[in-house]
Amino acid sequence: MTDHPVTELRLVVTADDYEEALRFYRDVLGLSERAAFSGPDGRVTILDAGRATLEIADPAHAAFVDRVEVGRRVAGHVRVAFEVPDSAEATRRLAGAGAEVIAEPTRTPWNSLNARLEGPAGLQLTLFSDLE
Repeated sequence: MTDHPVTELRLVVTADDYEEALRFYRDVLGLSERAAFSGPDGRVTILDAGRATLEIADPAHAAFVDRVEVGRRVAGHVRVAFEVPDSAEATRRLAGAGAEVIAEPTRTPWNSLNARLEGPAGLQLTLFSDLE
């Protein structure tokens, strides 16, 4: 066994509108396509999001992040965060492609610029850019 027995984190999202979700996350957000499979039992596309981490937060911290980014508690138990070079530009681009902006980019206490959106398949997204 290696020091890190897990070699990849894969978040699997079931999207009622598969084409719209694929267009949004691949073509607009810019996640590159790693693989795609289709057959009589359906379709799946695996998008590469770069480095992955799993962030575990207790309810108090999750509520704190929501207050900082949005001003109130809005996220469910899963929120997907993407680090992007310019969160303000990415927010405009994703909003133009149909994402609902929940909160415009806001400077956080941890010195990043974070925006909150709802994207296809009901995913709540944080877009963040480090300001350091």
